[in-house]
Amino acid sequence: MYGGSGTQSKRDLEIEYQAQIPILRPSIHARRANITVKFQDLYGFTVEGNVDDVNVLNEVREKVRQQGRVWWALEASKGANWYLQTHISSTLKSSLKFSVLVNAITLKRLIRKGIPPNLRPKVWFSLSERLLDKVTPATKQIDHDLPRTFPGHPWLDTPEGHAVLRRVLVGYSFRDSDVGYCQGLNYVAALLLLVMKTEEDAFWTLAVLLENVLVNDCYTSNLSGCHVEQRVFKDLLAKKCPRIAAHLEAVEFDVSLVCTEWFLCLFSKSLPSETTLRVWDVLFYEGAKVLFNVALAIFKMNEDELLMAHHVGDVINIIHRTTHHLFDPDELLTVAFDKIGFMTTTTISKERKKQEPAVMAELDERSRRLNSTNGDEK
Repeated sequence: MYGGSGTQSKRDLEIEYQAQIPILRPSIHARRANITVKFQDLYGFTVEGNVDDVNVLNEVREKVRQQGRVWWALEASKGANWYLQTHISSTLKSSLKFSVLVNAITLKRLIRKGIPPNLRPKVWFSLSERLLDKVTPATKQIDHDLPRTFPGHPWLDTPEGHAVLRRVLVGYSFRDSDVGYCQGLNYVAALLLLVMKTEEDAFWTLAVLLENVLVNDCYTSNLSGCHVEQRVFKDLLAKKCPRIAAHLEAVEFDVSLVCTEWFLCLFSKSLPSETTLRVWDVLFYEGAKVLFNVALAIFKMNEDELLMAHHVGDVINIIHRTTHHLFDPDELLTVAFDKIGFMTTTTISKERKKQEPAVMAELDERSRRLNSTNGDEK
């Protein structure tokens, strides 16, 4: 039972619970003079009131005791944590379990009369978790992506791993409705879980990453931030690796074919895990500009091969082969920071500002065309 040790009997727990709710007894002097008295409530707050107020509080505390006895009786008859099995999920609607329905009705009545203080934390947490079962477009996509997130991993690709990852992703989708859920976040959150160990730490690290480290709007529905990053990267490639950029343009290769995944998954789907985490080490300290250093380094390391490629497919194969075998993080990071050249956050910010109007105009035009097409179909 929540709040007590596993070796205690229900009777011991009930006695302990009753002891938590003392009766307030004003002094004889206070009762006679009907003066204001000070006392502490159950949660340590100092309260001032007269004797009538004390009597009311004592009546309330007696009701709490009585309500506690009701909850304990239900524990004995229905089993421990019975109130955690009252949610009627969508999977049960077609074949509704009568016992679940009865429990739900009972719980509703009990809650309206008050939850015992020592059970309140667990019941509140249970009721809060029910929000994660709410079906939204985000939860549908998350459920679809869970088995596709690092398939074959000994923990992530298990029912427990899926459940933990789902809670982190669904929780964040409720925290930021503008983002909701975007494909790519499943890989980022999964790797955070492996590093941070706990759901709570992984969740808050994900929040900091999306809200403070990375560029705004990178994961919103229109991916405007990601489109801006791709345009900035294309310009940087032309400046830092002009021969590669000119050749890729000649073979009509669009850098977004590889960079979209890099910027959305933060290389977690492309690079070996330790190499990815070394990139993230620098990402958390220096910010999102690091992603450009790393992306440019990958192209730079393959310059000779890329200049020999004459088809889009060949370029993609070269890049994929290289990223999947970059097991030595120092090999990549040495190129990223020693051979690419210095780039400041201010410089990157200016590049983003320059690209934003073109990106928004392009997205607006795309939206107009889509709406026009949908209108014609109707």
